[in-house]
Amino acid sequence: MNSLAFSLLLSISPISELRGGIPYALAHGISKGKAFAACVAANIIIVLFLFIFLDTLHGFLLRFKPYKKTAGFVLEKLGRRSKIVEKNINRYGYISLALFVAVPLPITGAWSATFIAWLLQLERAKSFAAIAAGVIIAGIIVTAFTLAMLVGLG
Repeated sequence: MNSLAFSLLLSISPISELRGGIPYALAHGISKGKAFAACVAANIIIVLFLFIFLDTLHGFLLRFKPYKKTAGFVLEKLGRRSKIVEKNINRYGYISLALFVAVPLPITGAWSATFIAWLLQLERAKSFAAIAAGVIIAGIIVTAFTLAMLVGLG
C-alpha cells in the first residue's frame, strides 16, 4: 500500500484521525500541501458517513427491546435537555464543537464530535460545518507540530 493511501486510512480511523495521518504522510515524503489537503478532506468526508451510519445503526438496533428502551430514555432525556438550552446550543454549541475537534488530543476528533452532535440531536448542517472547521484547525496544528518535530529531529 502506498504512503498516501495509508495516510488516508489513518485519517479516517477513529483513533488516529489527523493525528496519525498527517505525521505518517510527512514522515514518508509526501508534500505538506498534499498531506494536509488529503488527510483533512478524508477526515471531513468521513463525518457524513458517520451520521448516516449512526442513523442506520440506531434504526436497526431499535428493533431490539432492551436497546429501544435504553436508547429511547437516553435520547429523550438528552433531547429535552438540549431543547431547554437550545439558545445556548445555537450560540455556543457549534463553536464548542469546532473547538473540541480543533484541539488535536486523543478522543477529541471528528468521530467523537459527530457522535456528540448525533446524541444531542444538533442540526446536521451546522454540526458538519463546525466539525469541518475544527478538522481544518486541527490539521493546521498537527501539520505545524509535525514539521517542527521533523526539522528538530532531522
